[in-house]
Amino acid sequence: MLKELQEKKQKFLKDAEELKNNRNEWNSKASTFAKRRDELNKKTKELIEKAQEYRVKRDEFNAQVSSNKELRNDLNEKANEVYSKVDGIRKKDSTTSGRSLNELRKEIDHMEFKQQTEVLSPEKERALVEKISEMKEEFRKKKDQLEQNQELKTFLTEAQSFRDQASEYHKKVKENADLAQEYHDKMIECFREADKTRAEADAQHKEFVKAQETADEYHKQFLKLQKEVRDFDKVIVGLKKKTRAEKDTKDKVEYKKQAEDVYAQFKAGEKLNTEDLLLLQRSGLL
Repeated sequence: MLKELQEKKQKFLKDAEELKNNRNEWNSKASTFAKRRDELNKKTKELIEKAQEYRVKRDEFNAQVSSNKELRNDLNEKANEVYSKVDGIRKKDSTTSGRSLNELRKEIDHMEFKQQTEVLSPEKERALVEKISEMKEEFRKKKDQLEQNQELKTFLTEAQSFRDQASEYHKKVKENADLAQEYHDKMIECFREADKTRAEADAQHKEFVKAQETADEYHKQFLKLQKEVRDFDKVIVGLKKKTRAEKDTKDKVEYKKQAEDVYAQFKAGEKLNTEDLLLLQRSGLL
């Protein structure tokens, strides 16, 4: 029975070692998944922070767009008011016929805005450029004609000054709008990349949880077998003690019987050697 118990104990020890190795392997996998997850979460955080920086820049340039638009529109409005005065004088004096400078300017502005903002086919854009060129030439001729009148020339110079200033603000509007769009695109790209890395981090976390649960299960089984081994040790130790006690008892009985036989010989007058005398002395018979 003792041999059988010892064999079972050795089997449990072998199984426990295998479970421990499996547990350590899955803990290592869990650690790898956790490390990759943390790296991705860190990258996600950095991308979001960068996207927020781009958002701030975009909003700053959008604010400048709004400010420059307001200044541009104010100057265009002042120019239009002067052109309206010119039209009033022109009509009163019948200086010129046809469309007014104000009407021409508004139509030119409209077509230029269309050219800048709309996607046109090469044929349509060519036709639009030619139309703008024709209207600008008409505007120039009409302006030259009106400038023959000194009063009108003064107003036209003033209006042109407003237009030139408005044009500068319009350039700023376009520059800032382009920059705002650039930072907006960068912000969107960062958020898109952050969503991607966050999804990867979530996937790594799921793998981490699975690996950790597997490692925990192997650890539970390992602890269970360790307890079994300790229980076997207790039983084996108890059996060994019992075997030793039984052997000691048996030895004592045999020892006593030997001593009694020697004592009987002593009483019968037989000659005893030194070992026989020592045996009798140890047994208390002498």
